[in-house]
Amino acid sequence: MMLVVEGVELEVQDWGEGEETILLLHEGLGSVSHWRDFPERLAAATGARVIAWSRQGHGRSQKLNAGRDPDYMHIEAERIGPLLNALNVRRAHLFGQSDGASIALLAAAMLPDRVETMILEAPHVLVEQITYDSIAEARQIYLTTDLPRKLARHHADVDHIFWMWNDIWLDPRFRNWNIEAVLPAIRAPALMIQGLDDEYGTLDQLRRIAAILPETETLLLERCKHAPHRDQPEAVLNATAKFLKQHARQGALDKV
Repeated sequence: MMLVVEGVELEVQDWGEGEETILLLHEGLGSVSHWRDFPERLAAATGARVIAWSRQGHGRSQKLNAGRDPDYMHIEAERIGPLLNALNVRRAHLFGQSDGASIALLAAAMLPDRVETMILEAPHVLVEQITYDSIAEARQIYLTTDLPRKLARHHADVDHIFWMWNDIWLDPRFRNWNIEAVLPAIRAPALMIQGLDDEYGTLDQLRRIAAILPETETLLLERCKHAPHRDQPEAVLNATAKFLKQHARQGALDKV
């Protein structure tokens, strides 16, 4: 379905009817459909209502009219509150991957009373050289392979979303991007999940988060790259269900 949030039309889909809500925050090139069957499986594994949405410019959501600046993830995090209001959700668990995980951290710092827990797949709090190099490589792959055709299954305007993502990450202004300063404001516990073969980030990202957040757990997965929920779905589902059972408060996520 399409949901209007602060004047922007966003693509939204939900699964399950649990009292608790998991809000999925996709990666830099993600969308609702890019999650494939994971949301349905997550709802079944946890008993929660699972909501996926495509950020503006992604999937079938309304197109962005301009490029991005280095603070674009902060801007996206500021939209989480209005989105939850539009969904009639008071508190939520945030499940984010890559950019989505970073946005989850920012949102948890901005909205400590509305974020119950965080599940963070391959989060980044600063720009590493491995990230820059892999995104530069992605540019060449996009220009020389059928990657545009594959991504076009998930986006109304694939060129628009790819170049917005790629250009900002390779922008010299973005090399100093760092969100560690906001982490002390976070009160929600976090489950951090990282593939040991992740081509976009190292374990230093997780160590930096764990050094600041009050309560973290870490799951490291072998034979797993940047999208653990795709490479090791059973491990992610089991760990997430266990984590939520441990931390969720009965009735804490009642709708408004």
